[in-house]
Amino acid sequence: MNPWLLLALSYLVGSMATSLWVGRAFFGVDLREKGSGNLGATNTFRVLGWRAALPVAIVDIAKGWAPVALFPAWAGGVGFGWVLAFGGAAIAGHVFSVFVRFRGGKGVATSAGVFLGLAPLAAGVCIALFVVLVWATRIVSVGSLAAAVALPILVAVTPHQGGNGLLAFTLVLAAFVIWSHRANIGRLLRGEENRFGSKRAG
Repeated sequence: MNPWLLLALSYLVGSMATSLWVGRAFFGVDLREKGSGNLGATNTFRVLGWRAALPVAIVDIAKGWAPVALFPAWAGGVGFGWVLAFGGAAIAGHVFSVFVRFRGGKGVATSAGVFLGLAPLAAGVCIALFVVLVWATRIVSVGSLAAAVALPILVAVTPHQGGNGLLAFTLVLAAFVIWSHRANIGRLLRGEENRFGSKRAG
């Protein structure tokens, strides 16, 4: 299959508005109008609870994993640059979904899926770090930011595909995650970031 078509498909897979569709289909709720308005698993949890958030998170992770794990073989074997492009397109699709006027989530779950496919050990440690910090602080952004900062370090010191190309991709992604959480960082510095139990920020 043509890699350019798979690149477009990666973006479309990433663009699947999982939380919006789950909220509408099963709860009659448009998550763009509730909580933070963010179309990710965190806002889904805050507004609809874990029964809605869990499948949303699983699908959002799969949206990142499938393009890097499956699409290269469909393309007949391509260079690692294409693999990174497929992963990047999936993340971009999640953050800027064509199905919801280029809105979406912050890309954390879909990024986790990409790295579960490319650097599973580093991704697994980051997921564990995320869970521990969210459990300890009840603040999702703390876990997300810590995982974003830790990921390049872990990729550098653990086995993975892609060598320096993946490390560079990881640094760019970490910078993007930090940028996408700039409002959360401001609230953290002011001591105003919401903890679980609040439905305002995500």
